[in-house]
Amino acid sequence: MTERLQDDANVKTQYYLAQVYRLADFDQDSDYITTSALADALMVTAPAVNRTVNRLKEAGLLEHEPYRGIRLTEKGRREALRYLRVQRIAEVFLTKVMGLDWASAYEEATALSLSLSDAIVQRMNEMAGEPRYCPHGEPIPSADGQIEAMNDQPLADTPAGQKVQVTRMRTRDSDRLHYIAALGLLPGAPLEVLHAAPFNGPMQLRVKNEYRIVGHNLAELVRVRPLASD
Repeated sequence: MTERLQDDANVKTQYYLAQVYRLADFDQDSDYITTSALADALMVTAPAVNRTVNRLKEAGLLEHEPYRGIRLTEKGRREALRYLRVQRIAEVFLTKVMGLDWASAYEEATALSLSLSDAIVQRMNEMAGEPRYCPHGEPIPSADGQIEAMNDQPLADTPAGQKVQVTRMRTRDSDRLHYIAALGLLPGAPLEVLHAAPFNGPMQLRVKNEYRIVGHNLAELVRVRPLASD
């Protein structure tokens, strides 16, 4: 029983570290994130985050620099990627093998990840076809802790006239994911930005042969990379 509690605590630690990794990964200008951003992502109070952050610093998993925030140590990064591998494999398994909707997969996979053994994760990975990406387009770390660099950007930063491909989603909110899917902005989808209104205005897109209008806030949640020139 004590060993199981320790395992649960380790996974919860990895979950916190994974959120730090993910937030920093989307902000490609810096490895640092603020504790307030972490609290928002985890939907917990700032004091609760500060207590956990202090514990993770003492364990050598995080480091803190005044006025910049927190970032993972190399040890912390390894733990974060270990968790993300399990969580993202679980997402693919739930959607591809069990037929769960992609908008529900993240929450279910997060809960499931707290109790999966290495053997079960390996079997789930095999049954899902050894995927490279989760349903939301995020890369799945390898068993030895390697992960693909996405080199993408928010759709909101894409200029008019550029053709891009959707890579991944920043959001895991089910309502937003349903709406994004309805617009056809799924990972892998090609699109062209026809017009981008100034001052964070809406964007006009061509997705396949259909025209879409997307607000700035939503465009911030969709990541893309330029398509190669013909």
